[in-house]
Amino acid sequence: MKRKSNAYQISVLAVLTAIVIVQNFVPLFGYIPLPGLSITTIHITVIIAAVILGPRDGAIIGGVWGLIDWIRAFTAPTSPLAPIVFTNPLVSVLPRILVGVVAGVIFMHWAKRPHPTVGMVIAAVVGSLVNTVLVLGLIGILYSHAAAGFYQIDISKLMPYLLTIVGTNGIPEAILAGILTPLIATPLLRFKKRH
Repeated sequence: MKRKSNAYQISVLAVLTAIVIVQNFVPLFGYIPLPGLSITTIHITVIIAAVILGPRDGAIIGGVWGLIDWIRAFTAPTSPLAPIVFTNPLVSVLPRILVGVVAGVIFMHWAKRPHPTVGMVIAAVVGSLVNTVLVLGLIGILYSHAAAGFYQIDISKLMPYLLTIVGTNGIPEAILAGILTPLIATPLLRFKKRH
């Protein structure tokens, strides 16, 4: 039985890794570009991995996403700001790993309760916000002058501007994650219990 469980875990980890890779390279699948920013959907795959497989494997999937972002910042940047900020692994890799860790830990506390769907929603929303807040917060802290120049705003208005992005970009991403994660993860968890 343990061998079947390990095979399931490895199989799902491989499939979700492949999905993250595809999301990074197929236009409009992982990032929906808008002027000056892009709406991300890749975090949902990381959160689903964390819910189904746990925080360790969620961190692995998040790390894959972060490493791809980091490499792309050097080779094929997704925005003019990417070569400036995403070449730093603190901005490109660490927040993505923490999405998986935080979502996985939150769901672990809810998994055995009567309504695990509530735990999935909370894990998805918080995991999504971890990505948004950490990426934008680290950009604001580490690259305030470069970011202010890119967004063509006064340095004193950068943090309010980044908070506006959290509201206009991060909140819809979190809502989308909160809706899609239970819809996708619930049947996968049922299948996991059978194997």
